[in-house]
Amino acid sequence: MSKLLIYLRHYKKETVLAPLFKMLEAGFELFVPLVMAAIIDRGIGAGDASLVLRMGAVMVALGVIGLTCSITAQYYAAKAAVGFSTELKHALFGHIQDLSYTEIDTLGTSTMITRMTSDVNQVQNGVNMVLRLFLRSPFIVFGAMVMAFTIDVPAAFIFVVTIPLLSVVVFGIMLLTMPLYKKVQAGLDGILGSTRENLTGARVIRAFNKEQEEIESFERKNETLAHMQLFVGKLSALTNPVTYIIVNVATILLLYTGAVRVDEGTITQGQVVALVNYMSQILVELVKLANLIITITKALACANRIQSVFEIRSGMEWPDSDPPQTDVPDFVVEFDHVCLTYAGAGAESLTDIDFRVKRGETVGIIGGTGSGKTSLVNMIPRFYDATKGHVRIDGHDVREYSKETLRNKIRVVPQKAVLFQGTIRENLLWGSPDAGDEDLWRAVRIAQAQEFVEQKEGRLDFHIAQEGRNLSGGQRQRLTIARALAGSPEILILDDSASALDYATDAALRQAIRGMEGDTTVFIVSQRASTIRYADRIIVMEDGETADIGTHEELLERCGVYQEIYYSQYPKEEVPS
Repeated sequence: MSKLLIYLRHYKKETVLAPLFKMLEAGFELFVPLVMAAIIDRGIGAGDASLVLRMGAVMVALGVIGLTCSITAQYYAAKAAVGFSTELKHALFGHIQDLSYTEIDTLGTSTMITRMTSDVNQVQNGVNMVLRLFLRSPFIVFGAMVMAFTIDVPAAFIFVVTIPLLSVVVFGIMLLTMPLYKKVQAGLDGILGSTRENLTGARVIRAFNKEQEEIESFERKNETLAHMQLFVGKLSALTNPVTYIIVNVATILLLYTGAVRVDEGTITQGQVVALVNYMSQILVELVKLANLIITITKALACANRIQSVFEIRSGMEWPDSDPPQTDVPDFVVEFDHVCLTYAGAGAESLTDIDFRVKRGETVGIIGGTGSGKTSLVNMIPRFYDATKGHVRIDGHDVREYSKETLRNKIRVVPQKAVLFQGTIRENLLWGSPDAGDEDLWRAVRIAQAQEFVEQKEGRLDFHIAQEGRNLSGGQRQRLTIARALAGSPEILILDDSASALDYATDAALRQAIRGMEGDTTVFIVSQRASTIRYADRIIVMEDGETADIGTHEELLERCGVYQEIYYSQYPKEEVPS
């Protein structure tokens, strides 16, 4: 938690003023029992009505001033807490964005969402409560005890015994519940992960008639979490009744002792009332302190979870500058005996990949499921680093480029078409923020999306729903391709990004890409032989290795893996158009 407090640095004034005004409120509150004692002893007891009115006015003034201080403190505490959580969320989101694919794969989506939402909100509540009560409650507890000593020392010793007992209860329960709250938040991660899977896979669940099974599975997980929360809640709930029992017993002893002292003539009835009021103040503040401890316990558990994300460092280091550019090399992309092993994997996913691609070439990549096609193209924009060998672009290792320079050279269209909520224009501008309408329409035409875009209301300003739900699968794919083409990239990677397109549209797309102006180097990953048939070269992948590299005709003559793929799609007597 202490490491996260850096995000309060812009709210130093608020973090000082909030507890300061709370302390002022507490100070005024401590004088109320003394005023009440004066009203009873010197006003009511002596029959002095004017003193009762004056002391009553003083009590009203103390209440108004205390209320003003409380509202002011609440304002500053809320401002600091909300500002803190805002900066924390920004920093956490930025840190997650800087992580490589390896760390993101390890963390998981659901746990990152939980830590950016639920966990941050718990920490925000903790900061708010601490600024308001962390100093105020102890101040009133010990202040009431001191004031009790100024009234009567023997009676005040009851306070001396009561406060340590209450402290043992409060802090003991805190130590018991803190590790349990961590387990509760971890259980919440699991629930959110299950929920996310069910919502995103709703169609598949319904198609296989698995609704009841998924409901039962969710209920089991939810019941486990509920039992855990109830157990922790019961422990936390012990705080209030136990503190009430201790304080009520202390109040009884205080009344008995006070009655004896009054009978002896040592103290007055008003002073007994003041002592009881101070005991009541202690009770109220310790209940608040107990609730504060519970909130702090939750906040600390969540803060540690957030901090654990900050402590994860990206396995990739990006240089600040780019390598010096000399003569334009013959090859734009080079794989020099590259191997890739994913974190935690027992074996290599790619083994000894070695090839070179000239500028402007179109390279097809084909192979069976799990053969390493996507892993191969993911290494070009440095989504993953080679564990052996080198991946070079324009003659330099990709690890020598700054992130901005490398990613600006490359545009990737992933297997899953991802669009963001907003207009078509806003989505296409991701590819080139400075692109004009002419450039965007050019990209739309090449991607074979012009026909349906022109039919949409608003055309480029048509609003896309979250995850592109108001578009078909083929439309989403074509727009993601257009987004990549908007920036006229040096290297274009199409990772099985035309799987939802019919053969005619796929063929028109490939022809349009071949006819693009400039020297864009294109990598096309596909399961369809027809999609990569006319590539300048085709890389055939099998079990993470290159089975062969060549043209369609060459591979059809000598590569058994390619022959098997091709003839499984097109019998020998058929010729694809």
